[in-house]
Amino acid sequence: GNQIGAAFWQTISGEHGLDGSGVYNGTSDLQLERMNVYFNEASGNKYVSRAVLVDLEPGTMDAVRAGPFGQLFRPDNFVFGQSG
Repeated sequence: GNQIGAAFWQTISGEHGLDGSGVYNGTSDLQLERMNVYFNEASGNKYVSRAVLVDLEPGTMDAVRAGPFGQLFRPDNFVFGQSG
């Protein structure tokens, strides 16, 4: 689930002209339209995804966090824990 979600965010980031750290590097004003549907603007003209990643174990989320688009997510939006 989270790996598919990471691929989704990578695609959406590309469509909106964002690099892996959430910085806009696009070339068209069309890329900025409706940016707030998927992203919140943080400080320094950086965008972060409007997502919460949830899993029972941290391994998958650690892989997403360490991946090329890991900086696109807020660190406190990674939630994991054992059920019980």
